[in-house]
Amino acid sequence: QLQLVESGGDSVQPGGSLRLSCVVSGFAAVGYVVGWFRQSPGKEREGVICISRPGGSTNRADSVLGRFTISRDSAKNTVYLQMQDLKPEDTGTYYCARGPAHYMCSLTPQSYDVWGQGTQVTVSS
Repeated sequence: QLQLVESGGDSVQPGGSLRLSCVVSGFAAVGYVVGWFRQSPGKEREGVICISRPGGSTNRADSVLGRFTISRDSAKNTVYLQMQDLKPEDTGTYYCARGPAHYMCSLTPQSYDVWGQGTQVTVSS
């Protein structure tokens, strides 16, 4: 069974940090693009950051440039989203998803076929 399970969401103050985890089962994360997305009430789901297969590229939204990074632990079959200098506009439900087996990744949700259930991140003072 193909599955992605997110965890690590929490409530933090502006300027704080969080690390989200996406545990993958049923396929090897190293063989596919994995992306992180977020959605707030009343807004469309937006791509945050993605990582392609080893040797390929990462891609990130301009709004998280310099603050968010993505990494992968192949032994644990887990993809991480490290978030720093969090802002209230980063609030939302964060999802990880599986993309194609490519060396470049897109932040377009339609490119992803398997999704996790999401984890909530709230940034507020």
